Amino acid sequence: MATVLITSGPTREFLDPVRFLSNASSGRMGRALADAFCTAGHRVIVVSGPVAIEYPPQVELISVITTEEMLKACQSVFPECDGVIGAAAPCDFRPEQVASQKIVKSGAPLTVRFVETPDILANLGMMKRHQWIVGFALETHNARQHALQKIQRKRCDLMIVNRPSAIGAEWSSVEILDSQGTCLAEWAGTKTDIAYRLRELIEQRFLKLSNTSGGG
Repeated sequence: MATVLITSGPTREFLDPVRFLSNASSGRMGRALADAFCTAGHRVIVVSGPVAIEYPPQVELISVITTEEMLKACQSVFPECDGVIGAAAPCDFRPEQVASQKIVKSGAPLTVRFVETPDILANLGMMKRHQWIVGFALETHNARQHALQKIQRKRCDLMIVNRPSAIGAEWSSVEILDSQGTCLAEWAGTKTDIAYRLRELIEQRFLKLSNTSGGG
C-alpha cells in the first residue's frame, strides 16, 4: 500500500486582522479522494485549508490557513510519501502588506498591491524523486493550453482539468491528461465517483495494482 499526500480546500491570505482573500473551495474533492484511498487501505495524509467538512477519521490531518503554511506542511511530509494529489485551491496572490489593525473607511479609494504566493506543486516537483504528482487545473479559458503549461512547470504525471462550476458543487466534469498532455479520459459524475476512478487509475499507472478494490 502507498502513502498518499492530498491537499484540500482553500487557503486564506489576510489583508488585515479580520479580512482575507480566499475562494469558495469546499474541500469536497479532497475529502472524496481521502475516502477513496482510505477505503483501499492506503495511508493518507491530508493538508487542508479552512473547510466546514469532516475528513475520514483514518486520515492524518494537518490543518493550515495560508498558502505558505500549506507549502511548508507539504514539504515536511512529501519525502515520506509515494505521491501527492493537489486538490486544494490555494490563493495565487496575497497582499504585499498586511495591516496590523482593521482598515477603516476613509471615503477615499483603497489601493492594494498583490504579490504571488509560492506554487505548492511546483515546489514539490523540484523535490520529486520517486514520487508521482497529480495536479488539478481549474480554468475559465484556454483550459488545455494552461493545463499543459502547469504539467511542465509542476512536473506533473497527471493533470485533472476542471471548470469553475465544480467549486462547492457535488458534481464535476473533468479531463485527465498525462505528462505529455494526451487526454486519457473524460469523466463526469459526483466527486465521489471521480475520486474512486482517479484512485483506480493511479493504482494502475503508478502503484502497479490490479483493479480489485471496491468503491464507486
